Amino acid sequence: MKLLQIPAVDFDLATTLDSGQVFHWEKIDHGFCGTIGDQAVYVEQVGDVLKVGCADTARPARETRTLHKIVADYFALDHPLSEICASFPNDPTMSSARDFCITSTRKGVPHIRQMSRVLRERFGEARKVDNRMVYTFPSPQRVAESSDKELRECALGYRAKNLLATARLVSSRAANLGAWAVLSDADLRAKLCELPGVAAKVSNCVILFAYQRLGAFPIDVWIERLLKEKYFPGERKVTPQRLRLFCESYFGEYGGYAQQYLFHYARKTKVGRLK
Repeated sequence: MKLLQIPAVDFDLATTLDSGQVFHWEKIDHGFCGTIGDQAVYVEQVGDVLKVGCADTARPARETRTLHKIVADYFALDHPLSEICASFPNDPTMSSARDFCITSTRKGVPHIRQMSRVLRERFGEARKVDNRMVYTFPSPQRVAESSDKELRECALGYRAKNLLATARLVSSRAANLGAWAVLSDADLRAKLCELPGVAAKVSNCVILFAYQRLGAFPIDVWIERLLKEKYFPGERKVTPQRLRLFCESYFGEYGGYAQQYLFHYARKTKVGRLK
């Protein structure tokens, strides 16, 4: 398989794929195989270069450029990571989180990996790359055609009902995710929270990762505990609204990146663990 080379300065492939944000990449040989959209991809890193291949080893130049863009966009290689890290607040907690994440990786979440794998194998499309079979994520239309029972058999549990209902809204275009891209952050968050099972944390994850609003700062239980312990010590009542406003102003335009460093740091070091 011929490998395309893509510059990837300030990027760590293994850490990124083991960050807890993607769950469908499998380690093979010197790299990883998985899918980006409906494209099966193999990728490995050598220094500051990603070596990328797909099933078709004799791709025309136009398709090679497309593969380059698909991979570069997926891994956000155009984001100025050094500049982003330099923009983080200069406080002990943020500095510790940044330094910690640069030097460590974290274990995946087995249950989420299992759900992802079974869902893709049952409802996605098979693709082959380097003699390895991988499966795409199913389209909203395909999920919408399934049943609650079938989705529960993918180990989704209570999530099955919400996934099915959301897929039907998206496939019917009652929820037009593409059209929502022009909305303000506040309006986009409100629209997303109308979807079954979506609340503030999940909506901010979608805003950050899917809509590339890099200031979005998802607050889950780990982040909430860390924020209260490190930034509001001794205060008994810190409301969700106060936390949200603090994060928006304090962590700035790259708050989403800051959140990822803090999240990884909190989970690995147990900072913010309930007493």
